[in-house]
Amino acid sequence: MCNHIASAVISRRNGGPMSAPQDRPDTAGPGPGLAPDTPDMPAPQVRETTAHSIPGGLGLLLTVLGVFVGVGLAVVGGIVGTNGNNAVGVPVLIVGLLLAVVSFFCMTGVKMVAPGEARVIQLFGRYVGTIRDDGLRWINPLTSSRKISTRVRNHETAVLKVNDAYGNPIELAAIVVWKVDDTAQALFEVDDFLEFVATQTEAAVRHIAIEYPYDAHDEGGLSLRGNAEEITEKLAVELTARVQAAGVSIIESRFSHLAYAPEIASAMLQRQQAGAVVAARQQIVEGAVGMVEMALTRIAEQDIVELDPERKAAMVSNLMVVLCGDRAVQPVLNTGTLYQ
Repeated sequence: MCNHIASAVISRRNGGPMSAPQDRPDTAGPGPGLAPDTPDMPAPQVRETTAHSIPGGLGLLLTVLGVFVGVGLAVVGGIVGTNGNNAVGVPVLIVGLLLAVVSFFCMTGVKMVAPGEARVIQLFGRYVGTIRDDGLRWINPLTSSRKISTRVRNHETAVLKVNDAYGNPIELAAIVVWKVDDTAQALFEVDDFLEFVATQTEAAVRHIAIEYPYDAHDEGGLSLRGNAEEITEKLAVELTARVQAAGVSIIESRFSHLAYAPEIASAMLQRQQAGAVVAARQQIVEGAVGMVEMALTRIAEQDIVELDPERKAAMVSNLMVVLCGDRAVQPVLNTGTLYQ
């Protein structure tokens, strides 16, 4: 007895099986590459299930047959009653009328489901299932149904004006391709899943825009313009975390518009042009140095002429001016010597 108590105490101290479980929300954890500040959506209270139904052709045939049988019984009961046999005619008439009315009411349970659509079934306000099979289906006529499209949809945000990670105002817009995966969550977890997707898309685009600069000043950093594939992948991951509570899956997300705001566009264009000029000059200088080095090496190997350090310096200077200049050089014939 004492050994069991001691083992239990040690187990509790070590966080073993008897340690108190921590309360954790039943939400999907963030995927790989997801930003740590992505909002945690509440766990869904309802999930899609398959509603009980029968083929609509069979249901329609049975209900139509019931209507004709009921009408026939009512006619027979009326005829029998007019002949003076009310004991038989009245009950048959009542049964026939009831059968016809009930069959006609059951006929309203025949529903048509188009391809790419689903019907969400409710019984007195309680969710009982979803029908995804296209064609005619018969369900309980006491239930109500709502159509919802499961086709792939596009949503394009308006051009948003935000500040990037460096504080520069930029304009951007995105296109999101999505579809409804869970019809129950789309209808019952959010007020309007279309507006919900639009709002969360705009929020995700704004969040991504302020996390990264339009152009990265350092070579290893991510930028909206230079790393579009990586940024859109992160946008898709964040969007998935935001809209999964509405039963929506993100298929693809892309930036459709990305530019500096008009008030700084000219200044940023000058900076980009200056950067391009510097990069081009750097390549020109690297190539010129290689050509000068090759020229000096070949002159020394082939013993064309013996150059002292001063003549080498003059040759290097002249070649660098010729190779790095942005204008055509004017040939000058030196009639003297280097030292005169």
